[in-house]
Amino acid sequence: MNWDTIFLKEMLLFQRRLLRLGYVMSSLFAPLLYMVAFGLGLGKRVAMRSGVTYLDFLLPGLVAMSSMTNSYTWVANSLNMGRLYFRTFQIYLQTPVSPWEIVAGQTMAGMVRGLFASLVILGLGLVLGSHLHFTMVFVLGLLLNSLVFAAFGVVVGLKSKSHEDTATFTNFFILPMAFFCGTFFPVDSMPWWAQKIIYLLPLTHTNQLLRSPTWGQETIVSLVLLVATAGLCVALSILFIRRYSE
Repeated sequence: MNWDTIFLKEMLLFQRRLLRLGYVMSSLFAPLLYMVAFGLGLGKRVAMRSGVTYLDFLLPGLVAMSSMTNSYTWVANSLNMGRLYFRTFQIYLQTPVSPWEIVAGQTMAGMVRGLFASLVILGLGLVLGSHLHFTMVFVLGLLLNSLVFAAFGVVVGLKSKSHEDTATFTNFFILPMAFFCGTFFPVDSMPWWAQKIIYLLPLTHTNQLLRSPTWGQETIVSLVLLVATAGLCVALSILFIRRYSE
């Protein structure tokens, strides 16, 4: 067994769940609701200082948010349930597979889930009339965002002691980022002290990359911070697996 076997197993589960219409809609219901309510309803009454329509401002944020929530949720819940209830994670530890291969398989599966959700939201936004610039920066930002939160999902899935613990991490880390990292309104509209905190969060830099997909100093800084965050989460995941004892 190696990382691609773990990845294939997760993809087979994902494929099976995709055949359930309710499963797909439940995963995408929140961002679709935000797009229709804010982008089409409130968006007609909102004037952005940058001159773009509110729908053009909102869509990259919803794409980033969908990538974050779906990448994280898939991995965190899968590992949590596999460790504590189905005991499938312990099987990985009994096979000749290294910690980094477990992390790679789980993280890649989470990235696929996050990118799938993002592409659905992106496609709907384009149908509704949004205009986005697809450049290498845009693609890199989306890929790194999925990597960061899939790897973070591995960390949470390994450290959670119960399903309620996973929900706690979601409420205190994922949910605030979804609302305060520039998804629905510009970060510079927040108080200066809040901006300092928000700029430390990875989703903020993903939103910057998706909204300004051109090369520059801020782009390089955001990419470096996302790579560093992903590297930290991956390193912690490997460390936790090596020290795993249950």
